[in-house]
Amino acid sequence: MRALIRQEVCNIVPLDDLEQQQIADTLAWIDSGAQLCRLAKPATPPRHLVSYFVVHDGSHVLLADHRNAQLWLPTGGHVDEGEHPRATVERELREELGVGLPHPVGPPLMVTVTTTVGLTAGHTDVSLWYQIVIARSQQLVFDAGEFVAVRWFPFDAIPLGRCDPNLERFLAKLARGA
Repeated sequence: MRALIRQEVCNIVPLDDLEQQQIADTLAWIDSGAQLCRLAKPATPPRHLVSYFVVHDGSHVLLADHRNAQLWLPTGGHVDEGEHPRATVERELREELGVGLPHPVGPPLMVTVTTTVGLTAGHTDVSLWYQIVIARSQQLVFDAGEFVAVRWFPFDAIPLGRCDPNLERFLAKLARGA
């Protein structure tokens, strides 16, 4: 599985110098033999792999008001041991939004290495960012234990001051047709 995860990262075309650096950092981490998946909540090991999936319809993005992080975030979750990050996207889509996958999960568009904030702040998420296209009319049943709310935001009205700091970079990449 480590080789498959490495390949996901290698296929990412960096947006900027920051992402190039984070790709190199992530590949070095993968190649080190370190544990990649979270073994115990919230932060064992203190650096672990996450699959984010940005749900959008081409003009709006779906964000979740995350109880723990206290931010509007894309949906996603921790990659389980032995699980491919794309399988994590499929599992979390069902768990967090109550929907099946409308199309095959494509390769990630971005990778970020971020120190978490909120109620369990301080560990590092290495996040692979995928995109899922869903119509805004799609019926969603969100996980109320994890999220206060979910909401569609027009791309030009996202509350960036209360979002993952990398969301704006992801949307720029998406706009460039990455």
